[in-house]
Amino acid sequence: MFIYKESWKARIAEALNTLLPQSAQECIDPSQVIAEVPPHPELGDLGFPMFPFAKIVRKSPLHIAQAVVSALDAEGTDAPGDRYGAEGPYVNVRLHRGRLAQDVVTHLLDETLPYGRPETLKGSRITVEFSSPNTNKPLHLGHLRNDILGESISRILAACGAEVRKVCIINDRGIHICKSMLAYKEAGQGKTPASEGIKSDHFVGNWYVRFHQMSREDPQAEGRAQDLLRQWEAGDPETVDLWTVMNRWAVEGIKETYRRTGISFDQYYFESQTYLKGKAQVLTGLEQGLFYQEADGAVWVDLSAEQLDKKVLLRKDGTSLYITQDIGTAISRHQDWPFDRLVYVVGSEQQYHFKVLFSILAKFGFEWADNLYHLSYGMVQLPEGKMKSREGTVVDADDLLDRLKDLALKEIRDKEREEVLGDAAATAEKIALGALHYYLLQVSPVKDMLFKPQESLAFNGNTGPYLQYMGARISSLLHKQAQRTQEREETGTLRPELLIEDAEWELLKTLAGYPEAVAEAAVRMDPSLLATYLYELSKAFSRFYHDCPILSAAPDLAATRLGLSQGVLRVLRDAFYLIGIPFLEMM
Repeated sequence: MFIYKESWKARIAEALNTLLPQSAQECIDPSQVIAEVPPHPELGDLGFPMFPFAKIVRKSPLHIAQAVVSALDAEGTDAPGDRYGAEGPYVNVRLHRGRLAQDVVTHLLDETLPYGRPETLKGSRITVEFSSPNTNKPLHLGHLRNDILGESISRILAACGAEVRKVCIINDRGIHICKSMLAYKEAGQGKTPASEGIKSDHFVGNWYVRFHQMSREDPQAEGRAQDLLRQWEAGDPETVDLWTVMNRWAVEGIKETYRRTGISFDQYYFESQTYLKGKAQVLTGLEQGLFYQEADGAVWVDLSAEQLDKKVLLRKDGTSLYITQDIGTAISRHQDWPFDRLVYVVGSEQQYHFKVLFSILAKFGFEWADNLYHLSYGMVQLPEGKMKSREGTVVDADDLLDRLKDLALKEIRDKEREEVLGDAAATAEKIALGALHYYLLQVSPVKDMLFKPQESLAFNGNTGPYLQYMGARISSLLHKQAQRTQEREETGTLRPELLIEDAEWELLKTLAGYPEAVAEAAVRMDPSLLATYLYELSKAFSRFYHDCPILSAAPDLAATRLGLSQGVLRVLRDAFYLIGIPFLEMM
């Protein structure tokens, strides 16, 4: 639809320019023309409101619409078969069905031609930072939302032509790490993940919970953890050895979860290697007069001109804060791989932090500082309530996936599909992942959400398994036709102009809108737009499948409807990849 929409916007703009009074100083550009989808199909396929031009044309929107239609009549059109007319204050267009069908179907069936790749970001370099786990606990439900949001938006940006670099900073230092270390040092008795038969990151996380149990009974535990942090910062060999071993356990387990969920990175950074990098930059800013120093030695920045508060950048003892290390890390990111844009996928509770960070980097005069973006997302909870790591009430990512997999496997067994599927457990794992990722992405990132495991696994309605089932259903249809063709040697000719039924037309228009949906998701940094698109596409195919017989149709029509179905399958597969849903040929 994008091509047709843009060409009609250009025609409408040209017609509008013929109506401008001589005193008008500027022409109307096609980008100023708004294209909408009329609320009812009988009104047309595209609608162009004339309200924005009433002031400049000096006529009512109703009169402008009629005048535009007259201008279009006088100019003629290079889109034969399209029909247009004035509907109140709108110019509505009815596209030629045969032309659009020919364009869409033949394009989709040619695998050498890209589809859903609008190239709106071609030539740009974008770094996306996401996940940012701590090495004192395994990934949890909140990380799962962050991970799939970061992975999905990276894939969407790349689909639009950007060169994307995915990075993850692992928070492997600080008091929270030392707390799990202290509990293990004092009570671990040489146990290991292998000796206890526990996944390595879960093993470390258990000691973090153990520390907080200890601290309730022993008020001195917090002080001993602080001592351990000081020993680590001083490079004490025994402390560094313990830190190295426990961090390795945590990171190995976290990476295993990444592999399971299809999350990957181009580079890992470690806070222990970057946390001092911002200090020198802050001192440089102090010399340049960008910051100021209090009598106690602390370095501050005054951001009142930016409608923000004052912020300490170095403590009075010269040590760094999170904002300090984030300054250094951002600069290192650009030095390592000069980007045009840097996207931080971080929860909404850090909105103020990133406003401060971006303002400070802009003060240094970095050109790229104007292209920093905080992809903020809301909290995700289970019906059981808020989760707390220190109390051990967090829902571990692995445990949640296991629970979803078990529920999916039960559904497979209840429907007696085990024998048909072969490896039912592998299918259940993919259904679980599809359910999880779709549920986490179907809401706009900015919204808080409640994750309901049972609801996410429903095979009907707006869920990942429903979409996966639709893909499996089309795969089965194409397989059956391939068998029938082989047995009976029945062939038909692809003739897209035969696709004239209303259900076929709505499906064609939905398919034509895929590249624009990808482009819009990239502009708005919002994968939920693609999730919504997928659900609409699946519903459109379901209506088409119900209203338009395929295998029983005449040969040419059957071949054409199968071609249309194959095009739907191609878009489903592609969009599934963009939002992290595994594709299944059988369910």
